[in-house]
Amino acid sequence: MIRRLFAGNPPSPPDPTLWAGVRRRARWIGALDDARDARLQALAARFLRDKAITPVGGLELDDAARMTLAAVCCLPLLEFGEQGLRGWSQLIVYPDAFRVNRSHVDAAGVLHEWEDELIGEAWDSGPLILSWADVQADLDEPDAGFCVAVHEMAHKLDALDGALDGTPPLPRPWQREWARDFQAAFDGFVAQVDRGRRTAIDAYAAEAPEEFFAVCSEYHFSDPATLRRAMPRVADHLARLYGKPPLA
Repeated sequence: MIRRLFAGNPPSPPDPTLWAGVRRRARWIGALDDARDARLQALAARFLRDKAITPVGGLELDDAARMTLAAVCCLPLLEFGEQGLRGWSQLIVYPDAFRVNRSHVDAAGVLHEWEDELIGEAWDSGPLILSWADVQADLDEPDAGFCVAVHEMAHKLDALDGALDGTPPLPRPWQREWARDFQAAFDGFVAQVDRGRRTAIDAYAAEAPEEFFAVCSEYHFSDPATLRRAMPRVADHLARLYGKPPLA
């Protein structure tokens, strides 16, 4: 367990009516026991106090939507604690998938430019960005293996130690075990994808170690049985990091 006590004065707890609505809308949250629900309420209240939630593209978010976003973003912090919110200050929310311009200079010095369509993005020390339509879709199918908010928050946790490499900051002995087991699982998964084999976990996880961690984090919350069958050691580490999957 990595959870730490809140520093400074805690924010006011969420409005009970709004929180009841969050529990009805998000099965991952409605399934929490009383102790974990209380921890999540405290984390969500801190998120709402400390983070600017900025809708763009004509999107409007009422108090219920903002509470839902805060709660789902804080799910991965139930055991890790408020330290998982360090280093950034803004959640930007698009109505739907959004486009970003990319560029890369290859080994020959040639500049390549293209446009990506994304449903979420997390910058190292910059904002977290989500598509509201995709957050809603994840809530509509909570056991489908997807949760974009958890995916991007996993990247935020990963970046806390200064390296986006698929390993969040952990006590040293656990970090060694994590690195060994995740690397072995990632290598085996990439080999399956490269051979064109069908995989139980979304093939996007083969893109890089940090994406492997983020995708597996989604499955921990939204399809833990599939994750455990496919990668039991990874599932064990994530259960230690995030706590028992709410829908297990």
